[in-house]
Amino acid sequence: MPFVDIKVIAGVFSAEEKQRLVESVSEAVIAVEGEALRPVTHVVVTETPSGAWAIGGTAHTAEEVREKRATG
Repeated sequence: MPFVDIKVIAGVFSAEEKQRLVESVSEAVIAVEGEALRPVTHVVVTETPSGAWAIGGTAHTAEEVREKRATG
């Protein structure tokens, strides 16, 4: 019974994008584990407050990530 927790910075993804993430990741997991486990495959999106996500000791904000998404 897989449980997938997708962690994102709050304010980066729209509700529709988060739903697409959940659906796509669910389908990928089910493709590997088999259709019989669909009812027990859990995927959630956990949002971390903007500025509380750090990489290499540097905190990142939603605005920074949105800018990176826009440029590519």
